Amino acid sequence: MPAAAPKLTLAAQSRLAELGKQIRARRKALGVNATAAAESAGMSRVTLHRIENGEPSVTMGAYLNAMLALGLTPALLDPAAANKTGGEANHQGWIPARIRLADYPQLKLLAWQVQGTDELTPLEAFDIYERNARHLGSDALEPREQQLLNALRLALGGARRNV
Repeated sequence: MPAAAPKLTLAAQSRLAELGKQIRARRKALGVNATAAAESAGMSRVTLHRIENGEPSVTMGAYLNAMLALGLTPALLDPAAANKTGGEANHQGWIPARIRLADYPQLKLLAWQVQGTDELTPLEAFDIYERNARHLGSDALEPREQQLLNALRLALGGARRNV
């Protein structure tokens, strides 16, 4: 039986849920099923499911094992340092769990056919960029969007399947 969940603040609950979403998004972007990811992390599929749902009763060690099995690097960020830099941290090489179309103007233009959502998974965004690369001018991408595209190519470059 799982341990009783500790009481968390709303901020802590929110961050734990976001961490779970990022772990799930990474697993899906890699095309790894839950059973294989759980076995690789040395845990049950149920524990991985609980991690992906951001449940606080799961040990920090299990969260770290899941992250490392999926190639994610855990890092601690100092909020004071982020505030000193104007709130903009260096996100080079980072891939968000969900990519908001409103944050990336060229992606939004390329994804005109996507209906009913304002966010894409990293794999969906990568596929749209790659399918429509001929429509992208290198000078059309803002630095932030170019960083995202570079990170997607690095992480998912081999993930596309030719049909």
